[in-house]
Amino acid sequence: MPATDLDLLIEAAREAGDIALGYSGPTARAWNKPGDQGPVTEADLAVNSALHARLIGARPSYGWLSEEDEDTAHRLTRPRVFIVDPLDGTRSFIEGSPTWAHSLAVAENGVVTAAAIYLPEKDKLYTAAEGQGAFLNGQPIKVSERQDLTGASVLAAKPNYTPTNWKGQQVPEVRRSYRPSLAYRLSLVAEGRYDAMMTLRDSWEWDIAAGDLILREAGATVSDVRGRPLRFNNPHPKVKGVIAAGAAVHGDIARRLANWP
Repeated sequence: MPATDLDLLIEAAREAGDIALGYSGPTARAWNKPGDQGPVTEADLAVNSALHARLIGARPSYGWLSEEDEDTAHRLTRPRVFIVDPLDGTRSFIEGSPTWAHSLAVAENGVVTAAAIYLPEKDKLYTAAEGQGAFLNGQPIKVSERQDLTGASVLAAKPNYTPTNWKGQQVPEVRRSYRPSLAYRLSLVAEGRYDAMMTLRDSWEWDIAAGDLILREAGATVSDVRGRPLRFNNPHPKVKGVIAAGAAVHGDIARRLANWP
């Protein structure tokens, strides 16, 4: 029987981890991308090359969108597309922190149907396939059932709490935390370790595609800042931010946010 898309993503994610662990983040060659797009290392590129060979080799009819490859319109002609961040949290990798991840997804007609997020140094593999639930290292995971945003644990960067982002400039009172890897933030909410996450700025698809499905399969409500479901494989591969939480907390965040243009 041919491997399912999720089987393929899991195999590829583990191979990516083996490659990345062959480098030492603090000593790996690193440089800044043009246009203030952040750092990249030789490990990012090695993982990207291996993932492309593995995934497109197995599914040559699929499109390809990766942070580390030049984007082309070819993917827009494909009903299914791989959306990949070879190494999410490159700054953490460079610093020697273990909170970086490989984020791999398949989207079909704009909706993610298979996803894997792997943190090799933490040995944490988050997975989901459409309609089959979400898992961490093979064990089912579920989003927090908290009902009230006040006092909730929220993963978000400091600029999200700027008063002008909130109606009446009333910033909610929450327990604030942060992780550099966006994929890891999404996964931690899916796991139920935190009640919510948000990023109010436009977000690259490769950072969030896998987390979107893992969260939804864990029972979360996931949307952009306007409250709309996320759609992927857009001509410009960004979405209008992300809000993810259980239904009650997600609704509370959406109600309290300032009206978004």
